Amino acid sequence: MDFQWSLVWSSVPTLLEGALLTLQLTTIAVAIGIVLGTIFGIMRLSSTPLRYLAVAYIDFIRGTPLLVQIFIIYYGMPSLIKQPVPPYIAAVIALSINSGAYVAEIVRAGIQSIEKGQTEAALSLGLSKTAAMTHIILPQAFKRIVPPLGNEFIALLKDSSLVSAIALEELVRKAQIVSGRTFRPFEVWFVVAIMYLIMTVTISQIVRILEKRLRVGE
Repeated sequence: MDFQWSLVWSSVPTLLEGALLTLQLTTIAVAIGIVLGTIFGIMRLSSTPLRYLAVAYIDFIRGTPLLVQIFIIYYGMPSLIKQPVPPYIAAVIALSINSGAYVAEIVRAGIQSIEKGQTEAALSLGLSKTAAMTHIILPQAFKRIVPPLGNEFIALLKDSSLVSAIALEELVRKAQIVSGRTFRPFEVWFVVAIMYLIMTVTISQIVRILEKRLRVGE
């Protein structure tokens, strides 16, 4: 087979631009998702009517494809707000909402893994439920949910390739452009696969280091 790597290497800077956008989108989405997930995870465990809102949100997002959610934001929202939604904004919103639902379940499981006696002890000392959750339960739960949060980051990093469907030039969209320009699809997509592998392995290592440090700090 005739491999023409020189054509591909000349396009690596373009692919790196896409990889940086992919990382940026994923980081922003997971950061927002952690905030949303913490809120809805706590709501999911509450005994108030807000619990049903959290359940509806989590079940809807986890039960529908991310691509459909992206299309709802990008193609559907303009008909409601009467103005177009830029691809970047649509991608951030869709990825953040999607991440929030999965993080909510991670947070819920983390909170439930903490012994109930700790909450009871905090309440007996005069702390409110909110203070007990904020200062006692959540810090401990966070240490336990670092690994699944890392997995969520990696999963979303790979799933972010779906935003190429709305012409946002992240890594996959850049690869499509380069492949169409060079007519060397194998080499281009092989390089893209290596880029994704490097990013996911690096993130995994960072999560392992963070997990070890949190264990030492216990």
